[in-house]
Amino acid sequence: MSPLGYILKKSAEIQSMLEERESTNEDISSLVEKIKQGDRQAFMTVVSLYQKKVFLLAYSFFHNREDAMDIIQETFLRFYQKVHLYEKGKNFKNWLLQIAKNICIDHYRKDHSKRSEWQIDGDIGDMNLPDEDDKNFRSLDLKDIMKRSLIKLTEKQRMIFVMKQYNQLKYREIAQILGISSGTVKSLHFKAVQNLRVIMAPYIGR
Repeated sequence: MSPLGYILKKSAEIQSMLEERESTNEDISSLVEKIKQGDRQAFMTVVSLYQKKVFLLAYSFFHNREDAMDIIQETFLRFYQKVHLYEKGKNFKNWLLQIAKNICIDHYRKDHSKRSEWQIDGDIGDMNLPDEDDKNFRSLDLKDIMKRSLIKLTEKQRMIFVMKQYNQLKYREIAQILGISSGTVKSLHFKAVQNLRVIMAPYIGR
């Protein structure tokens, strides 16, 4: 098992410690400084604090757990390699998610088969949605409904929706990560919400 794999596996063992750290609002910059000095425990703590956020971002790209887990490992490896570039006072979450986003884009561009599978063209009304009478359709729980619905959004809409709703980032933070204006982020998020309502209507009987 790789050192990073070991760290990810051990993260569950320090959850109680993380809760205590979070409750005291420990400055992330101090953890980063410890990592720069070679503190392994500080690195494990940062991984455990942020791996879920990185996973959600990666999952919004690929909708595949294995791919998302690969992105997590590569992101924190890249973080460890570039930790000296982090400047104290900067928004650490944005800085880390920018690394994850760049890795996602690199992987996404290399995998053309995934691109063709995920890319949605045309109007939302032209999508191949199941019938309300579909028994499999009715048996889905809300989690599965959302999963199936998100896959029908365009890449950018899906990514922004996940970053906003699941990562709980602000519009300006998403704009900084994606390199677009806050107005564009708001517009794309609005479209994502509107499209999800249409897509989910047959699932939830509206």
